[in-house]
Parts: sequence; C-alpha cells; structure tokens
Amino acid sequence: MTLGLGIESTAHTFSASVVDDKGKIYANVKSIYRPPSGSGIHPREASRHHAEAAPSVLMSALKESNTDYKSLDFIAYSAGPGLGPCLRVGATVARFISAYYGIPLVPVHHGVGHIELGSMLTDANDPLVLLLSGGHTMVLAAVNERWRVFGETLDLTLGQLIDQFGRAIGLASPAGPAVERLAEKGTSYIDMPYVVKGNDLSFSGLLTSVKRKILSESQENLAFSLQETAFAMLSEVTERALALIHKKELLIVGGVAANARLQQMMKLVSNRHGCEIKSVPIEYAGDCGAQIAWTGMRYFKSGYTVQPQRAFVSQSWRIDEVKLPWRS
Repeated sequence: MTLGLGIESTAHTFSASVVDDKGKIYANVKSIYRPPSGSGIHPREASRHHAEAAPSVLMSALKESNTDYKSLDFIAYSAGPGLGPCLRVGATVARFISAYYGIPLVPVHHGVGHIELGSMLTDANDPLVLLLSGGHTMVLAAVNERWRVFGETLDLTLGQLIDQFGRAIGLASPAGPAVERLAEKGTSYIDMPYVVKGNDLSFSGLLTSVKRKILSESQENLAFSLQETAFAMLSEVTERALALIHKKELLIVGGVAANARLQQMMKLVSNRHGCEIKSVPIEYAGDCGAQIAWTGMRYFKSGYTVQPQRAFVSQSWRIDEVKLPWRS
C-alpha cells in the first residue's frame, strides 16, 4: 500500500490529509482563516494563521490516520495558483518535512486537485468539468494529457463575484453559503447584466450592477438575482461545450459546487444532452488536503517528484499548462 500526505494552503484554508493508493481518505483536517465581517482575505493575516495552525493540523491528520511521517511514501503540497504568502507557508512546511525525513516531494496544481479528487469520489471517467471556486471559473475537458479550456471567466471568478457581493453587504469571506441562504429567500428577480462572449463569461458588470442596487433593493432579492443571472450564464456556456464535444458526464467541482441552485440548473442542462451529472460531495467541495494528497498520489505513481530544494510556488499557474500523465 502506498500512503501519502497532502497539504493545502492556497487561500483561507490550511488543511492536511492522508490517503492511500486505493483512494481511501484516512484523515482530512482543516483550519480556516476567518476575516472580519465585510472583509476579504488578507494574504499576510491568512499566512500567519496558516503558520500557527500547521503543527496542530498536521499532528491531527497523522493521529486520525494512525500513521507517522516515516510511514509516508510521499508528501504533496499545493504549489499554486493562490495567494503568495499562503502558498509559501504550505511549501515551506512540506519542504522541511520532505528534507528532514527523506520523503519524496510532489508539487500539485490546486485546480487539478479539485478535479482529480472529484473524479475519484464520483467515479467520473471522461467528464466535461465545471471548475468553480474563488480562483477558477472554467469549463474543461481532458485532451492529450492536459485539461483543455472550453470556456472561462474573462475577469472575476464565480467565487469572487459571490464573495465581493457578500462583503459589500457586510458578510465575511468566504460568503458563498450565506449568500445562498439569502437567495433562497428572494422572491423577485431584478434585471442584471448578462455577458457571455463566445464561450467565455464576464462577471464584472454584474458585480457593479448589484452593488449599485444595495441601498434600493432587498439583500434577498439581490442575492437571488445575482445567482440566477450568473448561473444562467454558466449554464449557457456549459450547454454549448456539451453540444460541441458530446461528453456523457458533467462533473462539478470547487467550492461553489456545493450550491444547490447551481446543481439544479446544471441538472436541467445535463438532462437535455443525455449527460450524467456528478457533483463532488459537499465535505470535499471546498479547499482541502485530500485534493492535494490524491493528486499527489497520481503524480507519485507516474514517477514525478522533485527535490526539496526545487520546491516552487506559482501564484498564476494556468491549469492548461499542467501535464497529466494519466489523462489521454
């Protein structure tokens, strides 16, 4: 049995997870930085949280999995994209453990981690993927050992759109669950900008419009209208991609994948194309060590590791630049 440890630290979450090569998750421990209400993630403060949380999170993950560092076959870490100070904390911790115990080290792309964990947990084989998080809004499919982009945001991600609206009405980031609860209480749609360019999306005008209406409209109706418009835009580009490449699986991953209304709308899209929809379980939708550990396992099994002194981080690392030896 091969056993690996994964460390996630791209933004607000510091997490560690232990998995084996059969996909069993023995531990998935998290500590989340919570900014003040109405505020976003401050990279320096989040990185300080990560540095303070790292020892207890790692020890808890090892204890829950009944293992120790010497029993690990590799250690993986999120190398990007993300907030620089936060990424560096995770990379530094992983590099130290790797060097001290002589454990092979595996850098992992955060977005690839979301997809590969989601694929494993849902048994998705060759899906069209919706990667929806604070750092990504992309429609993807695997072609020639890479995740190829069939549509993406031109400015804000869907997660950023929701978080920035949440902050504007006094919520703390990540604001997705709170905005979803507000939207469920909305009863009236307010006209919003709908911007799809080819198969790409633009959310900046939508954010500007909803912020201008904060003093004149109810928060519930604004949240409802924001979600309906953004999700309809995403449904359009997803349906166009399905019509183009005829995939029979639609996999939704990333923190926004937990939104029930989004899943409902995507179900309608998939039904029209005879496509099976698969959503990552809610407890693994957000950032977590399991996504890094499992993707690290796939790289380790493919023979890819780096020396500790060659560990790197990249704040702007496009997913279609990443080679995936296990994807055709």
